[in-house]
Amino acid sequence: MELTRQLVNVETGSPDEAGCLLFIDGRLVAVFVQLGLEHNSGLAGKWFLEHAFGSMDKNDQPIFDDLEAAESWVTARLSA
Repeated sequence: MELTRQLVNVETGSPDEAGCLLFIDGRLVAVFVQLGLEHNSGLAGKWFLEHAFGSMDKNDQPIFDDLEAAESWVTARLSA
């Protein structure tokens, strides 16, 4: 399984625009957005699952400390 990240700006309708597209084997599987300073201090800088695709397209929208944790969550979900 080959993971690829692409950093992008995402039009979220809020100041949270720093985003990351996550691809596995060339297919887009998730879009993450980094939470900005307007969020409480415990959330600023963390990564929010904006949208997942395919078998991961559930109502879950977890928040991760960093992109490595987000990638681990995605690969665990896809391996299950």
